[in-house]
Amino acid sequence: MILAAGKGTRMRELTNELPKPMLRVQGKPILEHIVAGIVAAGIREIFIVTGWRAEVVENHFGDGKKFGARVAFGRQAVQDGTGKAPELAKDFIGDSPFLLTYGDILVPPETYPQMLRRFGEGDFAGVITVTRGEDATKGGLNFFDEQFCLKRLVEKPSREQLEQLRRDGWLKPGAPAWYNAGIYIFRPALFGFTARLQKSPRGEYELTDAISAMVAARQKLAGLEIQGCWVDVRDPETLARLEGENIQH
Repeated sequence: MILAAGKGTRMRELTNELPKPMLRVQGKPILEHIVAGIVAAGIREIFIVTGWRAEVVENHFGDGKKFGARVAFGRQAVQDGTGKAPELAKDFIGDSPFLLTYGDILVPPETYPQMLRRFGEGDFAGVITVTRGEDATKGGLNFFDEQFCLKRLVEKPSREQLEQLRRDGWLKPGAPAWYNAGIYIFRPALFGFTARLQKSPRGEYELTDAISAMVAARQKLAGLEIQGCWVDVRDPETLARLEGENIQH
């Protein structure tokens, strides 16, 4: 499942006509890089949640045949956060585990098979990927136990919250701060938690709130550090930088 409904307002005029996941990186839409990586990992059934300029995505991928996959779409009529978007794919998913990614995250293609292997290592409700060294105030901060299973998630912590986390011993000097990388594996049990979501203080339904509820319900989520280059294509500067880099996509 790929979440590709947002406009990407930080891209300014670049997304007036295109949804952000359809902006090109080295000649191909971001979304096409993602689909190619997922298909190479052996996942052949893909559901894309569209919203802003939905028809651009739908026309590009069609039924998915030319990309070696079966592609289906669901339109998120109101872009009210990442928490409710997955529910559009509920019937498509059925009772199968599924990989979920945001439509603007680029990773080395081997990330996807690594996730599948990690998921198979135990009786997990899912896998949550992380990267180190990012600005934690822009995303989720994750804390793990000795088995590298999720203990706690703090979404977009303020400077004050970060100080409190240091005082309480969650953030330790010299230890990595694990930043949520936006790619997951879940069992369909996730939908039981997204169904109960309340809007966050930002006025959105947050997927990370559903994940926190899963942890509180003792659902075991395995962590996995992404190896190599992880890019959240969040702004025009990142997009421009990618053009000059050697990315493996």
